[in-house]
Amino acid sequence: MHTRALGNDTVGRVEVGAIGLGLMTFDQTGDQPREQLLDTVRAALDAGVTLFDTADAYGPGQERGSDAQGENERLIASILDELGVRDRVFLATKGGAFRTEGGGWDHDGRPENLRRAVDASLSRLGVEQIALWQHHRPDPKVEYAETIGALTEITASGKVRMIGLSNVNPGQIRAAHAALGDSLVSVQNQFNPKFRSSLPEIEVCTELGLAFLAWSPLGGLSDAKELATHHPAFQQVAEARRVSAQQVALAWELAQSSAVIPIPGAKRPQSILDSAAAADLDLSADELAALDQT
Repeated sequence: MHTRALGNDTVGRVEVGAIGLGLMTFDQTGDQPREQLLDTVRAALDAGVTLFDTADAYGPGQERGSDAQGENERLIASILDELGVRDRVFLATKGGAFRTEGGGWDHDGRPENLRRAVDASLSRLGVEQIALWQHHRPDPKVEYAETIGALTEITASGKVRMIGLSNVNPGQIRAAHAALGDSLVSVQNQFNPKFRSSLPEIEVCTELGLAFLAWSPLGGLSDAKELATHHPAFQQVAEARRVSAQQVALAWELAQSSAVIPIPGAKRPQSILDSAAAADLDLSADELAALDQT
């Protein structure tokens, strides 16, 4: 698989697969027995997917609220250990968010909570240093300058190698970059054919040399009716190329900037293999123009 850069000369530059793997839906409940998850990780690595993204707020049974906190981190750590592939994975996590009863979301950007979140993730992941720790989302109850101060402290602690942001706007990216410098390496925002309002953040990341991790990169393509009604060009290109519309979407996102690294979720080996193939799909200028308009 083609690779893209994460990091810089100060914190170290890492080449990761151009397509990553989002782990939010990974769990051992329902129709996802552990062996299926093991097969999905094996398939991802064999296809060149090396960036795995989790968070302390991810976990099965989200309706349980904070009881699920950290379960996804524990699960992926145990899977990597069982397969003996930790050295093949660049593992990123996030902190500063939690699930509420009924499956909702809330945030806690207080410095003391973010410091606790880092320590808890270190323990659950079984590592001495987190490769990439990302602040999950700005907390409207906490001044962002105070959160940035906490990120500066976390960086200085040596407990994380690289710092990332998530769900932020251009002003917040610039403010964090001014304070954190080269320690800040990435921004993770939603971006897909249905949700394109993160283009300004992609531009800022490209300018500052930050990676842009696109979460939910396949949004708007899961429903055939919505695909045909709102994103027909993706289906047309897919049919002409004899690939899936999902592959076309990921290739279109990769073409936006060399900073972009989509991180689609996958529950089955077939899903991540289809997504990984998008890294080798070169779209023509005419195809990209059509996709930009739809």
